[in-house]
Amino acid sequence: MTLNARKLTIALLQRKEISITIISLITISFFYSLQPKFLSPANVDVLLKITPELGIPALGVTLLMIAGEFDLSVGSVFAFTSLFTTLLLEMGVNPWLSVLLALGACSLIGLSHGLITVKTGIPSFITTLGGLLVWRGVALVITGGLPKFFAMPTEFTNIMAGKITTFLHAQMLWFFGIAIIFLLILERHKFGNWIYSTGGKKDAARAMGINTDKVKIICFILSSFTAGLGGIIQSARLNQALPNQGEGLEFDAIAAAVIGGTSLFGGAGTIIGTIIGEYLSRIIENGLIIIRAPSYYFRLYIGIVVIIAVIINLYIQRRAIRIRG
Repeated sequence: MTLNARKLTIALLQRKEISITIISLITISFFYSLQPKFLSPANVDVLLKITPELGIPALGVTLLMIAGEFDLSVGSVFAFTSLFTTLLLEMGVNPWLSVLLALGACSLIGLSHGLITVKTGIPSFITTLGGLLVWRGVALVITGGLPKFFAMPTEFTNIMAGKITTFLHAQMLWFFGIAIIFLLILERHKFGNWIYSTGGKKDAARAMGINTDKVKIICFILSSFTAGLGGIIQSARLNQALPNQGEGLEFDAIAAAVIGGTSLFGGAGTIIGTIIGEYLSRIIENGLIIIRAPSYYFRLYIGIVVIIAVIINLYIQRRAIRIRG
């Protein structure tokens, strides 16, 4: 192997997105072989339309996981924010102001989760598990368990979830716009280094003067904010807010991040990997529907993919170390 080829191989093997990209291509080929309609324009359009609203919360969860914490409340916040917006609309509040207030409320939820976690030392798993139950309960109280009409102006719906051209929807712009911002933060801004340091080597980060508590609290806020934004986008597309919106989203978001190479122990992860992981999750879900497999197979397959992705990522990293040596 030449020196240049050796360097290229090492660089490729060190990219955590490589393995998940390969898995995604194999998965697409598998479902297409079983049902060619899987890659029909109509079905591809469905995938492109639905994935962003569920992927936006995964982006916030990724930042938080890199910082070494978890957020199990994103599914409940996803539902609560839309329902809180609906409640404000019913009270006669301006639609745009209602959305801003709702997003502000979900940001306060993230702030409360962060403060409780860093100030009391309670694991974020427990803190946000309580949040999952509390905010889902609040959502049910608001609606009485019934769906509510999401009465928004047409221009708002178009901005949040309107169709721009074939295969291009407004929610895709939101998804990739936020992804680019988070990517720049992680790769080009000192705050991104603080996030990696906080999750990877907390004591060393503190020794360097990094306020790790502040970093974690900000990441908690971003996690809740992205969850609320995803919920509003979905409600804008459906024209209704549902009390069971986002059920299981917390596990889907964590799965997408882990599949994309984010470490469960903090200190490592990529936004690009999460994007690929989220699309893979939706591809599996959609593919199972296309081939008319039972719906409960989705969790089974996602669990298998998570395990395979982690194993492959570990193998790739070890292989890269051997090649470098």
